[in-house]
Parts: sequence; C-alpha cells; structure tokens
Amino acid sequence: MAIKTRSYSVDGKHEMTVDEFKRWLKKFDEDKDGKISKDELADAIRVSGGWFARRKSKYGIRSVDANANGFVHDNEIKIFAEFAEKHLNVRILHL
Repeated sequence: MAIKTRSYSVDGKHEMTVDEFKRWLKKFDEDKDGKISKDELADAIRVSGGWFARRKSKYGIRSVDANANGFVHDNEIKIFAEFAEKHLNVRILHL
C-alpha cells in the first residue's frame, strides 16, 4: 500500500494535502473504528519505508494523542501531520 500522491519534492518526500494524508492514513484503519492504533500506525510507517516502525508508532501516538487514549482520532490528524513530516517521509501541503 504505497503512498500515492501527486508529486515528490526535491528532497524525495511525498507531497500531499492534509485531506490526502487523512485518506491515506485511513487505509491502515484495519478494524474501521475511525481511530489509528499504535499497530496500525506501525504498518503505515513500515509501508512508507520508515525504520523502527514500532518505536516511532509508540512515540507518534504519545506525541499527538490529546486525550491520552492510545489512538489517533480524526480531530488529531492535523497534529499528526506534523509528526508525519518528520518521520514518514511526507511533506504536507497547506493549500
């Protein structure tokens, strides 16, 4: 499940809007509960070519999980996009 975006930046990062990022991330919501778990995030990191997927997913959830329930919810996606730019080889376009 590769990242399909419209373009790549000069530094090789996949460029996508926040909405495109949301749609891509939701593909990893295996149980379709509307939340991204640590394991689902690890899958996304692994698919995007990231190393240390489990460690990064644990850190990513802790970094953006505003209500501390262990999941990334739809309302936390914009915050999570900042994490993605640092750790998932993604550049979020703010159009």
